[in-house]
Amino acid sequence: MTKQELSQLYYLNREIEELQNRIAELEAKALSMAKPITGMPSVPGVVDKLGKYVAEISDLKSLLDLNIKKCFYELNRLNRYIQGIEDSEIRMILSLRYINGLSWQQVAFSIGKKDEQYPRRKHNQFLKMTNMTN
Repeated sequence: MTKQELSQLYYLNREIEELQNRIAELEAKALSMAKPITGMPSVPGVVDKLGKYVAEISDLKSLLDLNIKKCFYELNRLNRYIQGIEDSEIRMILSLRYINGLSWQQVAFSIGKKDEQYPRRKHNQFLKMTNMTN
């Protein structure tokens, strides 16, 4: 497992948040366009825009669903990897960093150390050692 693989979970979560925000924005636009035309004669330009928003929302929801599945797959893969580590301190460092998303300073404080370099060094040494044996 590499640092880049472990870091992917963070970026998948950010990507999902961005897609959710975009969907909410498009749904709000579509809703605001739909209210004025309810009960009124058809207005082609507004109806066309509304249809465009509905199609884009549908596409984004499909993309969001795919990304959520990828995120859960990666989360499970990451959790299985971390839980398989025999050294409890390393397991804790990786969990705090990659699952909880803590900074190195927060990780250090969480494991009872003051220096952020301690967990970072342990992390780097572990990954270097495991990547050399894989």
